[in-house]
Amino acid sequence: MRITPAARCLLSGFGNRGMTPAMRRLLAVGVLAFTALAIAPAARGAGPATVNDTARFLAGMRPSPGSPLAVLARETGWKRHARAMTAAWAGLEQRQFARIRVWAAANLPPRGGPVFYMFGGPDFVHAHAFFPHASSYVLSGLEPVGALPDAMKVSGQALAAGLESLHRSLGNFLQYGYFITREMGEQLRKGAFTGTLPLLYVFLARSGKTIHQVAFVSLSASGSVAPKRGKGAARAVRIVFSGRDGRMRNLYFFRTNLADAGVAKSGFLKFCAKLGTGASLVKSASYLMHVGGFSRVREFLLRHSAVIVQDDSGIPLRYFKLQKWRLRPFGQYIGPIEQFASRYQPGMAELFSKGRARPVNFGIGYRWHPQRTTILVAERLAAPAQGGR
Repeated sequence: MRITPAARCLLSGFGNRGMTPAMRRLLAVGVLAFTALAIAPAARGAGPATVNDTARFLAGMRPSPGSPLAVLARETGWKRHARAMTAAWAGLEQRQFARIRVWAAANLPPRGGPVFYMFGGPDFVHAHAFFPHASSYVLSGLEPVGALPDAMKVSGQALAAGLESLHRSLGNFLQYGYFITREMGEQLRKGAFTGTLPLLYVFLARSGKTIHQVAFVSLSASGSVAPKRGKGAARAVRIVFSGRDGRMRNLYFFRTNLADAGVAKSGFLKFCAKLGTGASLVKSASYLMHVGGFSRVREFLLRHSAVIVQDDSGIPLRYFKLQKWRLRPFGQYIGPIEQFASRYQPGMAELFSKGRARPVNFGIGYRWHPQRTTILVAERLAAPAQGGR
């Protein structure tokens, strides 16, 4: 049995005279138990960790000193996770998000309404980098929402494995800036932290946000949201957060099928419409709006967006009527990657050639390299009319 220095100090106060070896061993066990309780965090009995501290912990950032998670942040597995996350995020911030924020401030009108990020999955960070002034962010994807992360329930090897699994699910995003839906669906069902909610926690914490409230919500066919009741996996979550300005904002993630048949029944687009005219971001969208099966979401974005930022996998160029939209190309258009070669747009090539596309120093989408990326900014020339496009 290993006796810590603190326990040895306490034992010395009792003395050894008249004590048998058995008595000394029994006393040592008692002292060890006492010191284990003494060095445990005082917050152990102070209740569960806050959602904000949990977000920071999962993001590899130290929780507040009084948090019950502070003791878990001493474990080797968390320290390893924190080093890996900090290094990966620093690289992504430098080559991607810092540059997007500078570009957006110079080239996009400030928008204070909602941001619609269809096909974006849990990628809050790009939506916020392009549109930092939004009042609400609506993300959607096929990935499961998951349960509320509770790091207090795991420790040791289970904690290390859970954090490693979480980092692995972020692997493609940290390297290229987008998720691969097929891979995510499998990864987000493994480990101690499952679903998209842990990823949203990470993105909010690493973006310098404070999370105040997290609630699972249900969505009616009429587009109304309400607290989720009953059992079963949640299909939507609402997160209330703030930044340095202290302003409260909403982040929604909906697990929903955006194909025409599915989205017509879900009430998702009706919910989005109630938020009013907004800004939209589309990237790495598998060119789904190029086909007839996703016409409803395409029409929604054209009707309810004042500005759309997208790569060439978003809305096909032919749907932007020049009398209604001002189109500005950035980067260059060299066509889709091989997997989507059939989605090449001659009109896009002409626009980028004749429109004197301005270079960018960051990349988005499948053509993630700055020298190969395609960015189209579409600004509505007049306020959208009811039922118009």
